[in-house]
Amino acid sequence: MVIEEYRAYLLRLWRVEGDGNQWRVHLENVETGELKGFASLDKLIEYLQNLNAKEGETIGQKEM
Repeated sequence: MVIEEYRAYLLRLWRVEGDGNQWRVHLENVETGELKGFASLDKLIEYLQNLNAKEGETIGQKEM
């Protein structure tokens, strides 16, 4: 198995009382230190799906 790319993230989750007990999320890129915040798990999942789609396009372009 050959790994072309590798990403590592630190995921932090916490609940906010009085806000419908919604989960809040921070996602930190371990390599760059970039930190992204999300108001819900759904927003995190949406971000990861978009990130995966963009990277899939990039890989497809490299193969051409």
